[in-house]
This record gives sequence, C-alpha cells and structure tokens, in this order.
Amino acid sequence: MSHPPILVYTTAVCPYCVAAKNLLKARGLDYSETRVDTDPVAREAMLARSQGRRTVPQIFIGARHVGGFDDLAAADRDGRLATWLAEQGA
Repeated sequence: MSHPPILVYTTAVCPYCVAAKNLLKARGLDYSETRVDTDPVAREAMLARSQGRRTVPQIFIGARHVGGFDDLAAADRDGRLATWLAEQGA
C-alpha cells in the first residue's frame, strides 16, 4: 500500500524528532527528513507551512500538517494516522 509523502522537519539534537521518526519506522512508513538547524530556507518553509510553529519536529503527510510528535502519537493511537494515510494514498 502506498502512502502520501511524509516530511519531518527536524534539528540535530531533538529527542522528539527521534521519537517521531521511530514511530514512523515502527509503522513501516517511509519519510523524508529536512534539517532546519542547518538550512535557513528550509526553516522559513517550515514556518510558512506550519503557520508559524517554531518547534520541531513539524510533520506533514502530503499537504496535511500533523503537528509535532505528540500530535503524531495521538493520531496513531486514535486511528487518525491510518485514515489520513489511506485518504491521501489512494
């Protein structure tokens, strides 16, 4: 089953970034990672896409802004993550 692209904005030293990536890996989901601590252009893109949220990770599934790790974990627990993947992966 294919799924929409997943993008995780991260920094080098971020335990929540690691936790988010581990959750995605545990679900067998591929993702791309963009470091915002080394790329000011990427940081600006993250701020624009996340409506000004400065914390990392910021996670996107296709065009959907999931939010941070806590948001991703909550969506995984209550089934929204699977629904989002199915909706956008069709």
